[in-house]
Amino acid sequence: MADLNKTILQSLASGLAGATVLTALHETVRQFSDDAPRADVLGERAIKKVMKKADLDPPAGDDLYYWTLGGDIVSNALYYSLVGLAKPKHALVAGTALGLAAGVGAVGLPGPLGLGTAPTTRTPATTVMTIGWYLVGGLVTAGAYTLLKGKWSLGRMKLS
Repeated sequence: MADLNKTILQSLASGLAGATVLTALHETVRQFSDDAPRADVLGERAIKKVMKKADLDPPAGDDLYYWTLGGDIVSNALYYSLVGLAKPKHALVAGTALGLAAGVGAVGLPGPLGLGTAPTTRTPATTVMTIGWYLVGGLVTAGAYTLLKGKWSLGRMKLS
């Protein structure tokens, strides 16, 4: 049981690392590029939509923005933590698959969900960045998981 608990914590910590890098990419590049994906806009729309369906008043302004960032980090961390279902030697493949799936989902799902398509598909560059950044999040998650499981190696030097 202790090993399972340790693996769960390692998975969650790895997912948090990937989610944090993903959010940092989104939030940094959008300050400098008009083509940057706007995950914050999608998150705000989603929060407003869900809260209105629940007959609740959604937050506004900075509060909505902070709820969105928190929600993005928590949901992406939980999603990326699925890397823990893979053996450490397969973490890179799992992280890549998780990242690509999330990126394709971030491009393809907002329209059908009624959240709009422009935040992730406004230009070809926006679409590529969206998929690429989720992939980066998956790769960071895989690296963190491998490191935390003690299976990281640099050439002949093994860090375990």
